[in-house]
Amino acid sequence: MTKITGSQRQALALAGVSRSTWHYRQRPRERVLDPVPQSQRAYQSRISVADRDRITELIMEGWANQVSVDHSFATAWDSGLMLASRRTWWRIAAEIEDQLLRPAARARKEKRTPRNKPVLKAIRPGEIWSWDITDMYSPWRRKVFKCYSIIDIFSRQIVGFRVEEREADHLAVEMFQTAIATHGAPRIVHADSGPAMKSNLLHDALTEHHVELTHNRPYVSNDNPFSESGFRTMKYRPGYPKVFTNLEAVRAYLDDYVSWYNTQHKHSGIALFSPAQVHDGSWRRVWKTRDKALQRYHDAHPERFRSRPVTPSPADHVGINLPKLEPAI
Repeated sequence: MTKITGSQRQALALAGVSRSTWHYRQRPRERVLDPVPQSQRAYQSRISVADRDRITELIMEGWANQVSVDHSFATAWDSGLMLASRRTWWRIAAEIEDQLLRPAARARKEKRTPRNKPVLKAIRPGEIWSWDITDMYSPWRRKVFKCYSIIDIFSRQIVGFRVEEREADHLAVEMFQTAIATHGAPRIVHADSGPAMKSNLLHDALTEHHVELTHNRPYVSNDNPFSESGFRTMKYRPGYPKVFTNLEAVRAYLDDYVSWYNTQHKHSGIALFSPAQVHDGSWRRVWKTRDKALQRYHDAHPERFRSRPVTPSPADHVGINLPKLEPAI
């Protein structure tokens, strides 16, 4: 027979028994006929019944006067009465059966004027512009550069942009004046509800050109999708530096990026044409080239299609919060 050797600790570990359990089983304590529950045992650190009753009385008086447990505790403390710790007061308050007098904490209610949902529709370039400002980071903490951008929501073309070290309404006004001088005034300019977007200076400058201003609703993320999507395209483009050492570096990057975006970017939202092609209408000529190539491919390999393919083209209208068309019955 093989003799197994080892320590008691190893044996107990193999058996799945703790050392304390093994020790208690070998030397069991005498059983008490009428044991006192631990919650009722008179420890030296336990507060007396009289003190507990006094704390309950003070808490109830405070609740009757619409004050909190902390207020009652601090008031007693200020008078030189220390019956128990603040945590103990809260524990006793939670055990009081009559909670009807307990003051209810008021929920925060912000007085906001309900704002109508902006519903915008463009059927051609130059009708509706959307603009926003985004942060472009530097290597230094709390140092960012502000990138202003205006986008035509129909064509997705960036019609105005600039980069500055701060966000200011007069800088936005200068950007819009340049964009309007180049492309003409739009019918509507849409933006979020930031200070620069809702400034009186910008409002006056645009209304001089008979431009209507619309804004996001507070805390609604999808009221300005075109500007947000444009910034996302920029920041998720391969090779985006993420940090810029100075203002000149940011401006140089934006000059190259905007030129590429407007003329070379194959935008998925406009059937993979560039914003400039949709803006000036030259996409139709390119569409013919694509359609001929697609139809030739279908004729050569009809087994790869269920039916004759249709070459995608940009939508005839775009908008913000447009109602969904109900299916025909």
